[in-house]
This record gives sequence, C-alpha cells and structure tokens, in this order.
Amino acid sequence: MSTILKMFAFPAAIMMMCLGIVTILGGHITPGGGFQGGAMIAGGIILCVIVYGVEKSPIKLSHEFISAVESIGALSYVILGLIGLFLAGFYLYNVGTDFYNLVPNIIVNVFHYPDVTNAGIVPYFNVFVGLKVFVGLSAVVIAFSQFKME
Repeated sequence: MSTILKMFAFPAAIMMMCLGIVTILGGHITPGGGFQGGAMIAGGIILCVIVYGVEKSPIKLSHEFISAVESIGALSYVILGLIGLFLAGFYLYNVGTDFYNLVPNIIVNVFHYPDVTNAGIVPYFNVFVGLKVFVGLSAVVIAFSQFKME
C-alpha cells in the first residue's frame, strides 16, 4: 500500500469508529442503532486490516478480546430479554417504561434513560447488539485475511 493511503487510513478509521459509537448511542431516537453502529466500527477495523495487514495494524484485536466481547454482548442481550420476561411476561419487553411501580428503585434508576422520549432499555439493547456486530464482522475479516494462498 502507498504511504498516502497509510497516512489516511488510521485517522479515517478512528473517525468511522467514533461515528459508529454515536450511531449506537443515539439509535433509539434517530435512524440507525446497534447493527448499523457496530458495522461502522467494524468498518474502521477492517480498513486498518486491509491497508496495514493483520500483523502491522495499529488496531489489534486478540482472540481473547474478540471472544470476551462477543460473549458479553450476547449474554447481556439474553439477560435483558429475560428481565422483560420475568417482569412483564414477554421476552425483550421494554420494562423501563411501564413497570416503574412494580420494579425496585435500584433497577428503575439503572434502566431510566434520561431523555424526552424515555426509551427504557432500548439503548442498552443497541449497545449490546453493537458490540456483537462489531466483533462478529471484525473477526470474520481478520480470520479471512490470515489465510495464505499457495
């Protein structure tokens, strides 16, 4: 790769990842959300892997990090779904908006998202989906880029 491309790739990747984080955090009131933001963050990682290569990439993701983040994202999503199941009778129910009088104050304070629309636990779902998509897409590209043609 050329020197100009290497000078451009890392700052562009950082900006892509920041835009992905903003998309995830504002996904409950704007178009986008966890999947789109996770794909943007993965796009920044993929850009660095393509330009620099896996070994020399300035953003390195180890196998342990990838497996831990993917497990945290999936397990947290399931746990939030089960909270809705136990409190309302429906899996993935948005408990943050309807059940403030039934839920203990500790849980209400955690799931009360302080904005005008009061999104409940939807922003947390976006974060966990974003983690899962970011790590999943990045892992696929990193794994495919390590294969050698003979």
